[in-house]
Formats: sequence, C-alpha cells, structure tokens
Amino acid sequence: MTTTRIPIYVSNERAFVWDVDHVATLRSEHHVCGVLSGTLPHLSQQNVFLGLPLVLMPEELVLLVEKQLATIVHDPAAHHNPTPPQLETWDASRRRGIAHQLARQEREAGRHKGEEKGAQDAVAIQKRALREARRLKLAEAEEAKRPMNTTTGPVEDHDVLASASTPVLTSLPQPLPHSNAPSERASSSPAPVTNAVYTISVPTTSDEFTWYDPALHTYETLDAARKANVWHYPVTEEDRARCEVFRDLWEKGYYMGGGSKFGGDWLVYPGDPLRYHSHLVATVQTSPSAPLRPMEIVAHGRLGTATKKVHLLCGWDSASQEVTYISVEWAGFG
Repeated sequence: MTTTRIPIYVSNERAFVWDVDHVATLRSEHHVCGVLSGTLPHLSQQNVFLGLPLVLMPEELVLLVEKQLATIVHDPAAHHNPTPPQLETWDASRRRGIAHQLARQEREAGRHKGEEKGAQDAVAIQKRALREARRLKLAEAEEAKRPMNTTTGPVEDHDVLASASTPVLTSLPQPLPHSNAPSERASSSPAPVTNAVYTISVPTTSDEFTWYDPALHTYETLDAARKANVWHYPVTEEDRARCEVFRDLWEKGYYMGGGSKFGGDWLVYPGDPLRYHSHLVATVQTSPSAPLRPMEIVAHGRLGTATKKVHLLCGWDSASQEVTYISVEWAGFG
C-alpha cells in the first residue's frame, strides 16, 4: 500500500505543518505530535489552546523524511513573484467577496428596518383604537347621567340638544392606505451601510494562489534538501545521536514531547499525550565514552522522582549502531 507523503514546509530551518488533516494523520497514524504555535481568533486562553501551524522538532522531521512519510517543501522559494494578470484575477476575486458581504448586510438592514416599521404602525393603530373606545365610553356615561321627564320625555335643553345632535364616532379607525409618495418610498428602501465592515479570509496554505508552485522546491531526501541549502540537521555527532535515539524510541511505540521543563531532552509517553501521562524523561548521551559526572546522575534521579517519573539515560554507539538505556530512580535510604 502506497502512503501519501505529508508536505512539511521549511522556513529558516524550522519545520511547519499547516493542514489540519495532516496534523491529525501525524498524530493518529505516525504518533508524531509536534507543538501547536498559532493563535486562534477570539479565544481568551491563548496560552492553553493554540492553533496552526504545527511546529515539529528537528528529530521528528528527520524521522518522517527517512521513513518516507513526508517531504520537505522550501516554502519561501515556492512563492514566486505574481504577474500583473495573476494579481488582477486575485484582486477581482477579493472584491467580489467584499461586494457579496456588503450586499448581504444591506439586505439584513432593510429587513430589520421593515420589521421595526411594521411593529411601530401596529402599536400606533392599537393606541388610536383605545382612545376612541375610551371616548365612546365617556359619551355613553354622560348620556346616562342626563335627567328624564316622566310625562313629556327628555328635558329639552339647548346644550343637551346640541350635544345629542353631535355625531359620536362608533367605529375604530382604519390604518392609512400605503402612500406612493417619493419621500415614503425613499424611507422604505434599505438603508445604505455607511460603516462597511467585511471579512477577508486568509487561507492557512498557499495552494490556491496561482503564483505558488512548490514542484521545483520539494525534496524527498535529507541529502537533496542539504544540497539545496534548505535543511542541514543533523550536523554534529550529538545531532546524529539524538536522531538515532529518537528513532529507536519511536519504533518501540512511544510518543515524544519536549522535556526541557523536566531536565531532559524529551518526555516519553506510552501513548497519545492527550490520554496518558509521561513515564520517562529521556536524556541523550553523545557516545558511550561521553563524560557524565556523578552530580548529574544524582540531579537526574532526584528531579525525575520529584516529578513522579523515571529518568532515562540514552546512549548511542556509532560503532555498533545500537542504542542503550539506563534508568535512574531515587530510592529510599537504608
């Protein structure tokens, strides 16, 4: 089965992964975690939850390329200078997106204004109806209070006759018909958006830009990237020892993360760090003959025990091509 290689974008000797699917593949299939270093918009706890890009340790990139699981892309060189037609096409697409957003905002503003005007008209009609009903009720009460003549009928009084001859409004007012006056037509149209606010989406990858072409700047081996002056690690004997120890731990099924806070090179996890705590703190010795002071052994043992971990001294023998391990754990006094 052929595995699609994951592109790792290199800039200034640092390795980045920009695609979230590639991040998931690295973690779930290749147990390579890296460190998220990007910020997420509108997120309050930036120091806890970070986003893309994923930054890989140098040993992780070397492992992935040597295992033929990833390729190196020299990201700065893959961005060519755009031609004027390419820039015009990109700018036209950007302006179309802005115009679409502004038109949608105008439609929303017009709809909200129409809803508010309809609600105001309904309230005004209800108030007029209540006033007319109250006026009619007062007129009926005044009519009931007038004195009546038992023989000749109602007492004829000029004021009474005058008030009786005055017609009383008994029907509720009807809403005014819609006017087609220019002023009213102008007020019913959607209000223009004076303070235009729009969003410009910045893609996480450069694949959609027509002037981005990584074909001539992709390297499948470390030697090819080194010859192109793109990637040089490992350089020293210590770098090679770190890569070999990292590979051996990875092949044993462990996950590795940064261990500087615990006095080592890596934290070693038995599974995904999101599910497990690390059991080991690993420190790499350049060679079997590399000096190691007794005080360092004591410090590693005390620090590992204090953090509920075992400190692992890892040695790489370039002659035998083997990795050896010695665990240091502080024991109780006799």
